Amino acid sequence: MIDNKTIAAVATPAGVGGIATIRVSGNQAVEICDKAFKSVSGKKLGKLNGYQALYGKIYDGEQPVDEAVCLVFKGPHSFTGEDVVEITCHGGIFVVKKVLRVIFDCGAVPAQAGEFSKRAFLNGKMDLSGVEGIMTLINSQGEQGMSAALNVLEGSLSRKVSEINNSLVEICAHISAWVDYPDEEIEELNEAEILKTVSQAKGEINSLLDRFDSGMAVTGGVEAAIIGKPNAGKSTLMNLLTGYDRSIVTDIEGTTRDVVEETVNIDGCILRLSDTAGIRETGDTVEKIGVKRSREKIRRSSVVIAVFDSGDELSKEDKELISLCEGKPVIPVLNKTDKPAKIDRDYIVATMGDPVEMSAIDGNGLQELKDKITTLLGTKNFDPNAAMLTNERQRQCCLKAVESLTEAENALMMGITLDAAGVCIDDAVSALLELTGEKATQAVVDKVFSNFCVGK
Repeated sequence: MIDNKTIAAVATPAGVGGIATIRVSGNQAVEICDKAFKSVSGKKLGKLNGYQALYGKIYDGEQPVDEAVCLVFKGPHSFTGEDVVEITCHGGIFVVKKVLRVIFDCGAVPAQAGEFSKRAFLNGKMDLSGVEGIMTLINSQGEQGMSAALNVLEGSLSRKVSEINNSLVEICAHISAWVDYPDEEIEELNEAEILKTVSQAKGEINSLLDRFDSGMAVTGGVEAAIIGKPNAGKSTLMNLLTGYDRSIVTDIEGTTRDVVEETVNIDGCILRLSDTAGIRETGDTVEKIGVKRSREKIRRSSVVIAVFDSGDELSKEDKELISLCEGKPVIPVLNKTDKPAKIDRDYIVATMGDPVEMSAIDGNGLQELKDKITTLLGTKNFDPNAAMLTNERQRQCCLKAVESLTEAENALMMGITLDAAGVCIDDAVSALLELTGEKATQAVVDKVFSNFCVGK
């Protein structure tokens, strides 16, 4: 249900800047802003058509507060679908707070987190997947991620899901009519054709699921940990990947005692990279805490870069590290190739796969490592124009749909009554409608918008 109050909030980041924008939305947006704003021409905001602006000043009673430009959008042709006024004033922290307070005094109320976008959703300006595309776009940290998020915002995912759903809804309607009105001359259902449509829909949903990890890697980023025993070259590799001296590098074992984190862009793939403390037995209290955090970081990471000193034989710590990586997506790195090789390369290949051989100190092998990362995360040939899931909520909806369609396939192949298969297909339709927000509960909608900032 849409609140009929007029809301206002700062729509630009907090802090001192050249300008700031305050957004006001609701049926009384223009009327409220007219109480506070006087244009140099004497013209009122209420006399403007949509997409027109006036220059003037914001007043607190008779006292001028700041110069401003007020831009009017008339509903339904606005972001929220309501009348909207965007006030652009100077970006001083105190000035912005003062202008916003004047707007509240004139009748607006503070907007809640994500309330502007929520009103856009409730007014049918975009569906739930498009709304989530906004946050993905805001948080994107690379060219590919930005392009992919923009396509989601513009409806690439919605169109794909609707296309899948339409084929399933048509089957559900046909089965329902055939079951409920057996005496009518309804065209006989072809079970083979139904099975073909169900299987095709399931395949297209699985394609979306297959692209989920690569999509997250280019938009939100993935957790990645650089691990290894002390002095294997982890911090040098961290500095090489970040492009500056992020981690302290010395010849002293145990220099890195805590997890050092940085976000890096690897050929369009966003890694939230962690340089961890060397894993070993230690009596140092601080280092022991760092080793414990390193183990936790391995458990949580989506990809692990395991660094070994190729100039040393495999140690007890190295083999423990290999066991810790079991079942994780891992890229083994044989570092310090400038030294004579002593490491058991065959053991590394047998337990972790083909390693990248490099010298982190001079950068040799860096591109091979980057290629391995993008290949492992599926971003090497990522298509930002393809429909893409942007979060775990959408992924869970797709998993529910696939489960229901699998049950429908089994029912059809086993010769169970068509109405039973129809129930399964209908469940799949409901899951996809929840994804787009057409059948989402209020709790789901509230959860989505709780992740937004105030002013968006």
